[in-house]
Amino acid sequence: MVCLSNLVIVESPAKAKTIKKYLGKDFEVVASMGHVRDLPKSKFGVDVDHDFTPMYVDIKGKEDLIKDLKKAAQKSDAIFLATDPDREGEAISWHLAQMLGVDMNQPNRVTFNEITKSGVKYGMDHPRMIDVKLVDAQQARRVLDRIVGYKISPFLWRKVRKGLSAGRVQSVAVRIIMDREEEIRAFKQQEYWSIDAKLAAKGHAKKPFPAKLYAIDGKKLELTAIPDEKRAREIVESLDGADYIVSNVKKGVRRKSPAPPFITSTLQQEASRRLGYQSRRTMKVAQELYEGVEIEGIGATGLITYMRTDSLRISDEAAEQAKIYITDTYGKEYLPATRRVFKTKKNAQDAHEAIRPSDPSLTPDRVKKDLTAEQYKLYKLIWERFIASQMANALLDTVAVDIEAANCLFKASGFTVKFDGFTVLYEESKDTDDENTASLPPLEAGNVLTLKELTPNQHFTQPPARYTEASLIKTLEENGIGRPSTYAPTITTILARGYVERENKSLKPTALGEVTTKLMEEQFAKIVDVTFTANMEKTLDEVEEGNVDYPKMLSGFYDDFMTTLEQAEKNMDGTRVKVPDEETDIVCELCGRKMVIKTGRFGKFLACPGFPECRNTKKIVKETGGLCPVCGGKVLAKKSKNGKGYYGCEHNPQCQFMTWDKPLSETCPKCGSTLFQKTGRGALIHCLKEGCDYARPVKPKKEADE
Repeated sequence: MVCLSNLVIVESPAKAKTIKKYLGKDFEVVASMGHVRDLPKSKFGVDVDHDFTPMYVDIKGKEDLIKDLKKAAQKSDAIFLATDPDREGEAISWHLAQMLGVDMNQPNRVTFNEITKSGVKYGMDHPRMIDVKLVDAQQARRVLDRIVGYKISPFLWRKVRKGLSAGRVQSVAVRIIMDREEEIRAFKQQEYWSIDAKLAAKGHAKKPFPAKLYAIDGKKLELTAIPDEKRAREIVESLDGADYIVSNVKKGVRRKSPAPPFITSTLQQEASRRLGYQSRRTMKVAQELYEGVEIEGIGATGLITYMRTDSLRISDEAAEQAKIYITDTYGKEYLPATRRVFKTKKNAQDAHEAIRPSDPSLTPDRVKKDLTAEQYKLYKLIWERFIASQMANALLDTVAVDIEAANCLFKASGFTVKFDGFTVLYEESKDTDDENTASLPPLEAGNVLTLKELTPNQHFTQPPARYTEASLIKTLEENGIGRPSTYAPTITTILARGYVERENKSLKPTALGEVTTKLMEEQFAKIVDVTFTANMEKTLDEVEEGNVDYPKMLSGFYDDFMTTLEQAEKNMDGTRVKVPDEETDIVCELCGRKMVIKTGRFGKFLACPGFPECRNTKKIVKETGGLCPVCGGKVLAKKSKNGKGYYGCEHNPQCQFMTWDKPLSETCPKCGSTLFQKTGRGALIHCLKEGCDYARPVKPKKEADE
């Protein structure tokens, strides 16, 4: 039997492969595939009477893996637990230590902030004991979530519908989305008008600039100060023949600072806004970049630091590497006077750095050919954000102009870029677009301007926007609800449970979400209260710091919670809440009623509301406008069992035509059949009719616009 001198245990095979390369033949690196023990699925699994002790069991399906880990441990002289450097990772290491008989009084826990040669060496050179306070914090969260989920979920099953769940974070997230929907419903649209002028300076007649009416008789106009067209026309008429004279010109220089490097929440927000990635997808790709990618000339290496963090700290070494790159690429003038240090928020976990490239010298272009398209896009985003965060401010020459006409005051503003600074590389995107600011001609006080156009414009006040994934994550973070590791799974859960649905990029509560949230508000007000949940989060952080005894904290919560649950059972004794069906315009061909949308095991479907007299049901289909190249039937947008979209013929299964390519409104110039667009690498527009070979490449957007 060969003796393995050193055994290193990590979570994933990809991470194991990368670390093995750095450690060499004296080390065996194996993966636990995440958690090996957890609370049982079939019962509560918490001993309430003995300090809320969790009753862990081996995870079903991992029996062989656990046997292999035990065998490897027995053959090893030393065992190093190298799971992820966070609460969950610490808990996995703790479970492994107990399972494998590892002495927890010895320094056998190693962590890697980055999976690089230097990062792995540093971690192995600085082993420590398992942080029991961190484990306590994870256990406290797990038990608390089990109490809420295990006790309320059956209640919801009985009172609303089977398969529902409640959660300490998920229920609050749905409440936040629901509250916004209520705001939208309560919103009363108001008409208002603006007066916009186009003015030209002497010698610049061909380049008029815009100005907005700002005040009348020295009084600033509120948004709805001009309520209707009649009043707008009166103002326009009062300005007939008026002179437009520049009364004041204010010039200045505005400094624009770069955004800090990413933390988990801001990475998810920016990837949503800029790349259209859902939070789950962002974290999946980030995990791949952290665990290691095969790079030509280097081998397997982790490209980014650990991606679950809310710290803005970066190492001196990384800052120096960024400095060298900026100097070599852009010049010394693109460096700030002093190194930028970003302040981390008060309640952040500062164990890790911000999310940054492990090696800033590995530019996106250098590694592009070794990455998938989505890995490249996310790495480029992280890399550019980090480098830009270490660059000099952008300087903008600003000008604000006051223009008087009769009793009215118009304002115009503009800017020119004096020094582009960090914006030469990257600028943070926003949830809403800022209004464009025009370029203004040289102006001085006393200049008489020529009026080119004076236009009254109708507007309507807009309701608040629905949450997107990006704005919901931002709100959760601002309110102190959840932690970096919870944002993506929370959104995934509320979508999977059918409480919320996507409408384009927006998150919209469903009828089920509305009913369930209302029930939770009535019976479990604290659980869906934002402030209560945020305070609970703070208490859990205190457990991690060793300032709060978690069994005592759980006991206080449990007693109050069980009283609330008992009262809810009494309040709703014999009562069941009906989820209203969504009526459609599709008429049941059997009985003439309007069909409704229902949700079953396999998702949404159309059903006749006359059940049980009429049992007619239909699939929900979405027409694309395209025609099948095989039989001429309608091409429908469909979804596979795992939720991936594809296109297929309406006559399935008789006609088995299907494709991932999107049908277009354009027809083939050769045969007249529907054209389809293939995306990704090798993108092209082509005909799928048998015997027709028509195809052309997809033009890049800029070229297509010309």
